[in-house]
Amino acid sequence: MKYLLSLLMLFHFSLLLGQGQLGDGPHSQLIIRGVTLINGNGAPPRGPIDIVVENNNIVTIQVVGYPGVAIDESKRPQLKTGGKELNCEGMYLLPGFVDMHGHIGGVAQGADSEYVFKLWMAHGITTVREPAGRGIEWTLKLKRKSEKNEIVAPRIQAYTAFGQTTKGFNPLDDGPISTPEQAREWVRNNAKNGADGIKFFGAPPDIMAAALDENKKLGLRSACHHAQMDVARWNVLHSARAGLTSMEHWYGLPEALFEDRTVQDYPLDYNYQNEQHRFEEAGKLWQQAAKPFSEHWNKVMDELIALDFTLDPTFNIYEASRDLHRARRAEWHEEYTLPTLWSFYQPSKISHGSYWHDWGTEQEVAWRNNYNLWMTFINEYKNRGGRVTTGSDSGFIFQLYGFAYVREMELLREAGFHPLEIIRSSTLNGAEALGMDDRIGTVEVGKLADFVILKENPLKNLKVLYGTGAIRLTDDNKVVRVGGVTYTVKDGIIYDAKALLKDVRTIVQQQKQKLNYKIKQPGLE
Repeated sequence: MKYLLSLLMLFHFSLLLGQGQLGDGPHSQLIIRGVTLINGNGAPPRGPIDIVVENNNIVTIQVVGYPGVAIDESKRPQLKTGGKELNCEGMYLLPGFVDMHGHIGGVAQGADSEYVFKLWMAHGITTVREPAGRGIEWTLKLKRKSEKNEIVAPRIQAYTAFGQTTKGFNPLDDGPISTPEQAREWVRNNAKNGADGIKFFGAPPDIMAAALDENKKLGLRSACHHAQMDVARWNVLHSARAGLTSMEHWYGLPEALFEDRTVQDYPLDYNYQNEQHRFEEAGKLWQQAAKPFSEHWNKVMDELIALDFTLDPTFNIYEASRDLHRARRAEWHEEYTLPTLWSFYQPSKISHGSYWHDWGTEQEVAWRNNYNLWMTFINEYKNRGGRVTTGSDSGFIFQLYGFAYVREMELLREAGFHPLEIIRSSTLNGAEALGMDDRIGTVEVGKLADFVILKENPLKNLKVLYGTGAIRLTDDNKVVRVGGVTYTVKDGIIYDAKALLKDVRTIVQQQKQKLNYKIKQPGLE
């Protein structure tokens, strides 16, 4: 009997290890004390502030003093019986982050949902739009578990790839949809299945027009990676006019900006299935578009803004194209990247995004020039009132879940965004693009309790949002690490971000031990 009891206790402990800590809460009342609030709407920080949450709704946002002056205890909201108090004096609080392009792992990468979710949550990401994954049934099952907080996970907006069956999708295969009416029927069925939207890669114009029209009638949202297979006859302007609500990356945008050509300047030996060809030539595409601030450039931008169109650039996912060594040697790979994921990243003629067949200085310089033009458009789009969001597309091209999202913020800064504009892109803009700004995106009375809380000021240095923190030299000449998210709050439940990162390190270490593996550099073992 004693032996059986020991086995049961061991089994229970292993379940806890597998599921991870489910967080503290929800509470009938949660009071977060003394924070400096960065609200997500573009307003500057202010504090100290107490925030009161009851049953996952923000009910009070109370200023309780002034910087450098003792907090006025008479102004502080009172804790009710059974309530929870979280002392965050001197800390910074932001709305939960929205990742507009978050794939929930992948079979080829060997990355399961627990690993991915914990990396996202550890970096303050409380809402994710998944633009197609392993099948809508699989994603919706995780979405329902997240809604009930049965798993440690952001809330999920599930988009289905156009033409995808409920079981899975390969975007390189031709789908069965061949008529506009079939497209409309697929869109109606997609809505019945419970999807939140559609991810397009392109299709013949009549089919794209029908699908987008039907989707718009149903009130669902949409995204598109305008793949080269169809972009020559259907670019981002066609999509936006037809009802597309957002675009991924930048494919389709330079094509809309062409003035002296109608197709990309493909070399005559180009083969789209050769990803070195595909990505190397993509790095020259913006130079073929209209010049910044020219008449046609302005005309395209103004029309997209008038259509209330959202741009989700995902700068980070192509950063290795302009600096391969930087992306490969990011310090978090050693402890946080799964061996199977690291193997997937390596040069391959099969793995998507592993296009380092012969990548060198010439390709990187072209991509740097590409970025300059791309960033100029994105920054000006924002300046004129267009909506720009923050998305990562992690799990490919040396970009790791959570960490890549912070890198996307840094690249928005490089593009010219003020840090407050970056926070807005990462919170309110994402919520608006998803049609969820009545519930999330800013810290306001009546909204859900999704917060990011950390000790350092992210406006002064976005690197403090990385799970690995930022390096700083102390007054006594010691090198220290500062930052990292302290608490991620989702649905009023408090998660210890650093404990989540510890769980991830354990997952990675266990896989390394199982495979007797260490991160290897090709040709240097």
